[in-house]
Amino acid sequence: MNFLFQASRPAKRVISLLADFIFVSVAFWAAMLVRLDSIDILFNTSSWILLASLLPIALIANIKLGLYRAVLRYINSKAAITIALSVCVTTVSLVFLSFFLNIGLPRTVPVIFAAFLLVLVGGSRFLIRTLLSTSPIKNKHKEKVIIYGAGSSGRQLAQSLLHGDEYYPIAFIDDDVRFHKRIIQGITVYSRNDLPQLIEKHSIRRILLAMPRESKKRIARVLNKIESLRVEILSIPGSADLVSGKAKIDELREVSIEDLLGRDAVKPDHSLLKANIFEKVVMVTGAGGSIGSELCRQILLQKPTKLILFELSEFALYQINGELQKQAAELGGDCQVLALLGSVQRKNRMMTIMRTFNVQTVYHAAAYKHVPVVEHNVVEGVRNNIFGTLYAAEAAMEANVETFVLISTDKAVRPTNVMGTTKRMAELILQALAQKQSTTRYCMVRFGNVLGSSGSVVPLFREQIKSGGPITVTHPDIIRYFMTIPEAAQLVIQAGAMGTGGDVFVLDMGDPVKISNLAIKMLHLSGMSVKNEVNPDGDIAIEYTGLRPGEKLFEELLIGDDVTQTDHRRIMSAHETSLTWKALEKLLIQLDDACHNFAHEEIRRLLLEAPTGFAPKDGICDLVWQEKEKIEH
Repeated sequence: MNFLFQASRPAKRVISLLADFIFVSVAFWAAMLVRLDSIDILFNTSSWILLASLLPIALIANIKLGLYRAVLRYINSKAAITIALSVCVTTVSLVFLSFFLNIGLPRTVPVIFAAFLLVLVGGSRFLIRTLLSTSPIKNKHKEKVIIYGAGSSGRQLAQSLLHGDEYYPIAFIDDDVRFHKRIIQGITVYSRNDLPQLIEKHSIRRILLAMPRESKKRIARVLNKIESLRVEILSIPGSADLVSGKAKIDELREVSIEDLLGRDAVKPDHSLLKANIFEKVVMVTGAGGSIGSELCRQILLQKPTKLILFELSEFALYQINGELQKQAAELGGDCQVLALLGSVQRKNRMMTIMRTFNVQTVYHAAAYKHVPVVEHNVVEGVRNNIFGTLYAAEAAMEANVETFVLISTDKAVRPTNVMGTTKRMAELILQALAQKQSTTRYCMVRFGNVLGSSGSVVPLFREQIKSGGPITVTHPDIIRYFMTIPEAAQLVIQAGAMGTGGDVFVLDMGDPVKISNLAIKMLHLSGMSVKNEVNPDGDIAIEYTGLRPGEKLFEELLIGDDVTQTDHRRIMSAHETSLTWKALEKLLIQLDDACHNFAHEEIRRLLLEAPTGFAPKDGICDLVWQEKEKIEH
């Protein structure tokens, strides 16, 4: 059998032709014997003449119908129809030949002949397909897996894997009791309670999740119940990618953290998405960053006339510009994507750009956002986050920009670090400018961590798991809010369209996530266990490194309780303390002088005096200042 399976395509066609030659002959004589119940028919010359005339017609009909072009391992219902048609043609030919050759043929023989021929020609082909799918020779080198989900996607995945060379599905798992103990495509469906026994019995190392159409909450519930089984869990692509053809059903992926968190994105309000973008000139500062680049992708979908990418990093600008140029070409339309280098600390550069291109909407995403980095580079953090926002906002006002949206952070609430304080100062600047004038509509959108952004714990944990650990977590009790980058970008755009001037919008981040639990779940999803005192034989240890300078255990999104719900269920409006422009301007002038003189003690004093709620847990951590202190003392 193995020799036959490995033969060349022409050889297989010849074998199929010879097999059908035999099948037609056997069906003919079997029908005659069953009907006449006499072996004498084998010695009847006229019967041999009838068979000899029938054989070439039958084989030519099969060739014309394409029966020998079908690949047996992929034979399906369409091939079954072709086989049935072939049997019909051969049977009709038998009747006509007996009539024209004037050879007597009992009337029931064609019916019996058709039945035998259908069993022989069709049955043999489906038997070969089954043997190819379940052949021990073929499958002994394939890894045994379990498919979670016996729906249409699970069945398609099983079919694909049976014909592939990597995995061999030995069981379906499904929560629907109606499927339990049923056999689908030769594979038995079990309940989730049977998983531990199946894993142990068949030495399963991977479970394949086939639930592309299920909600994130449903998938999260399933993952939470099976992630402790010490098997790697892979998933098939989402339904959107499968339908669009961007991915195939057997392109298995790591389970996304979005699935694990169980957060379903709310369908966006398209009128809000378009309000500040459609047929307008839009500018994004920090366009090459995690949030900035996703903002650009979402903005491009809303068909602006021009999209200006403003970025300090040449490489980041090159990358996002190449991606968006391709996306713009695929979308069609007349949107121009313009890549411009520059720093938000150069007001004249930004104002010239905004005036030249008649910018109508600005999304200000440019900022230094990594807490430890800003703690160690205080002056640059203040310059970029506070004065960069000031210059961008003033340039927008002087260039008559209609809307200016600041991307803020949950770390601006009761900050314990310089980064959070600078972002709260940036909010105060926009609030003050909103009171000062009515030309530009300023608003800011505050949210927590985004999954997969630069510096996010998720890619860090994945890398640490791949390298064999350990996984590093700052503190066993640290928690954070998480949101996907696309959802955050969409909500920022929608919130920006709701602002009336000086608004502080807060995104609903869902439930907070304990980072140590997230690390454990990611380990389990990779088929590993935590190595600790209770489980010394585990795979990877989790090490707690201690809170970094300026880091908090718990992040907040609101300073006070004065918050109102907007028309969007995931967007709230916060009413925070603000300063008049006159009071804030005086503080900014002093802060500018302190930065110019690298007076870190003065910078710290001014940030503490500002109405930001700054409550540092550490001393001054700027590396240059610390080195100078060592030299002087």
